[in-house]
Amino acid sequence: MRGCLRVVGLGPGAATQVTPQAADALADATDLVGYQTYLDRVAPSAHQRRHASDNREELDRARHALTLAADGARVAVVSSGDPGVFAMAAAVFEAVEMGPQHWRAIDIQIIPGITAMMAAAARIGAPLGHDFCAISLSDNLKPWTLVLRRLEAAATAGFVIALYNPASKARPWQLDAAFDALRLRLPDTTPVMFATAVGRADEHIDVVDLSVAEGNRADMRTLVIIGSRHIRRIARPHGADWLYSPRGVPEDCA
Repeated sequence: MRGCLRVVGLGPGAATQVTPQAADALADATDLVGYQTYLDRVAPSAHQRRHASDNREELDRARHALTLAADGARVAVVSSGDPGVFAMAAAVFEAVEMGPQHWRAIDIQIIPGITAMMAAAARIGAPLGHDFCAISLSDNLKPWTLVLRRLEAAATAGFVIALYNPASKARPWQLDAAFDALRLRLPDTTPVMFATAVGRADEHIDVVDLSVAEGNRADMRTLVIIGSRHIRRIARPHGADWLYSPRGVPEDCA
């Protein structure tokens, strides 16, 4: 049997947001590898083996998956959202680069998924309709000073900012520190969206002004979107306001 490795994006949470390509890759696999929480989102199959690991073991997980594929297994590494956005695809290729030469001959494909910022943005309109960026607030793999510099640069340059990994039990203070830094560069009325568990039964969406945004609104299931100076609100008679970023910025506003 010729082995292969697929890094599969499961989307943000809803079963309806798993693509047909992802479903086919999962069904074809002999081995599923991933963080237990994400493996639990895949229906069990009698012909598959499951290899669960802790959330912080990305490189070890990638090496294990590559070893299985090199031995002939058809491996699906499962990842929430899109595997190429702060997820397992980069870990797999990092392991390939550092690993034995024969891993480079493995048939590896990345199966894209709907990433959290796209699913969250769709709930409130089109906040990502113009230039935007995505920043992970975690400083596990980069210094916090670099995170702050990137946040400040993005706000100054006029990007809408999607924040991944905004908070955890080990990092309860960083989101508030990020808001403090952004308040020096953005108007108090800048909308901040907290989208928790998008697509799941316990989904919760909240939009507040930057002036009153607080880090305790978020956890690791939350995606935070911070508007730019140019984002627009459309008041609605019922329900939350729509938010959208105009597709162009006038030269005198740049």
